[in-house]
Amino acid sequence: MVLVFVGKENGIDRPYTLAQHLLSKVGPSIDYKMARAVWSVGPVYMKHGAGPEPAVTGVCRAAHLTIACDYRHTLGCTGTEKSEVNAHVAKLIRPGSGVPPVRWYLCNEQHPQSTNTVESNRVVLSAKQKALRINMNHDLYGTFAEIGAGQEVVRHFFRAGGASGTIAKTISAYDKDFSDAIYGVEPTGRYVCEARVHKMLDHEYRLCVERLPREKHPSKRFFAFANTVATINYHKTIEGHGWFGIRFQTGPNKKPNSVILHARFHESDALLQHATIGILGVNLIYGCHFLYKQPNDLLQSLYDELDKDRIEIDTIQMNGPDFAGVDNRLLSLQLVKHGMTDAVIFSPDGRNLQAADVLYKRNILAIRGSFRPVTKVNLDMMERGLSLFREENRVDESNIQLLFEITLNNLKAEGDIDEKDFLDRADILCSLGHTVLISNYQEYYKLIEYFSRYTKKRMGVIMGGNAMMDLFNERYYRDLNGGILEAFGIMFSRDLKVYAYPWHDAKNDVLIRTDNAPIHPRIKPLYDYLLFNKRISDIQLEDLSLLDIFSVEVLRMIRDGQTGWEDLVPLEVDQIIKQNRLFGYEGPAGPGNLAGAAVLN
Repeated sequence: MVLVFVGKENGIDRPYTLAQHLLSKVGPSIDYKMARAVWSVGPVYMKHGAGPEPAVTGVCRAAHLTIACDYRHTLGCTGTEKSEVNAHVAKLIRPGSGVPPVRWYLCNEQHPQSTNTVESNRVVLSAKQKALRINMNHDLYGTFAEIGAGQEVVRHFFRAGGASGTIAKTISAYDKDFSDAIYGVEPTGRYVCEARVHKMLDHEYRLCVERLPREKHPSKRFFAFANTVATINYHKTIEGHGWFGIRFQTGPNKKPNSVILHARFHESDALLQHATIGILGVNLIYGCHFLYKQPNDLLQSLYDELDKDRIEIDTIQMNGPDFAGVDNRLLSLQLVKHGMTDAVIFSPDGRNLQAADVLYKRNILAIRGSFRPVTKVNLDMMERGLSLFREENRVDESNIQLLFEITLNNLKAEGDIDEKDFLDRADILCSLGHTVLISNYQEYYKLIEYFSRYTKKRMGVIMGGNAMMDLFNERYYRDLNGGILEAFGIMFSRDLKVYAYPWHDAKNDVLIRTDNAPIHPRIKPLYDYLLFNKRISDIQLEDLSLLDIFSVEVLRMIRDGQTGWEDLVPLEVDQIIKQNRLFGYEGPAGPGNLAGAAVLN
């Protein structure tokens, strides 16, 4: 654990005193003369230029004075006298042994009695500080293998100093033939892919174990870092992206863990993307070594010193003995929840998938819903919509990718996201063998635009009554300059087909189909145009009783302990709910018992 004590002469507004932004918000006009450390045993003063002495006997050690000159080099470089920041940094000898939690104390030198205290769970370090801390830990030792965009990650460790104690080898196999000779040939011909980074990690970590005998390195924790990236091309027609991975030990004789992620680079300049790659790699290595016990903190630390408009992390997977309690579906949810990406996909077995691997040149058919729980009407919509989609001339049946989409807005329908509720829905869909998409796309035109990144083939969307009415509601497009026309231009300029499921208007006792849908007269000509050109088609329904099934009513019956809800859901869904006691079910358990998914910290 790291303690940072900062003394200030001039006032800093309270909104800027959050621990992770404290030093980054310091302006050049503030003159710092003395750092003051406050602890439970009393104040400790440290003059400017003081040497590395313990701040509190028996509590802190390895203290040193560091200076930060600007917001980009927090505690990282020497600055002018007017921009000096004096900070006392120390490590706890016995973390968690009854020592009070870390606190940041801002002490006004003119009014020492007035202190603003902010608790901190994690001190945000710069890439240089992280690299130096890893280099100074003589138990960490491993290799770096980087393909594409230079050796931007290992460069930070060389420049931080002390790299000889950390780096066993660094390699960059740029030439395809050299790379194939070392790591093997990629059957797909794509080298910026997940399979490639796995092969790189397998090879490099194996060499670490083989060439570094344990008897000579009894305390070493080996690791292998690898990335394969492609930055933006010269004509700026292809965005940069890359795969990053690390295999690492948390103890000398422990089995290794691995973390794999995929990132998309949004900067329009290759050199800027190079810098981003370096910082992201350092953040990943540091997080895996020091934050692996807190997966959420590890995930969020990947954006230290990075803005979310610079980089998008759309896939992450954590595996290994130290991540045994981590459900990677929750990691997918966290990516969307924290704005790291707008959409994530996971497979029926719970693995996080990269969108390009799932959607590239595919005929995509999506159905959106709450699936809380999956009812007979949900499956009927899917089955009938899929049957119509297969009959389309421009659809290859063997190339169809079916997606069940849950929006972040739907997950927040009752306030903050309930991870248990999310996993209940995911367990059912995965048990039924379906691929799940979690997105932040409330409007359908954004979803179609997302699909269009990966395919130009025919796509389909299955909609119920409420979704159809929302699709033609102008209020959802007020943020667009072109309004509903712009949104529909985005959607239907692609090869898109909408399949409308009929719905029952209980108030007027009318079955609503595309020919009598209550579309506003102002929008009706646009609707008729799409209908005439067969961009919207009816799904024919034989069993009208299905229209009286609503997920919200089924959920209420399950939670209230009522009977009869079993008849409203498919048989396999009934069994899954009872076996796993999903959605608050407290009745008799069904046959068998499936272990519940773990929840992240």
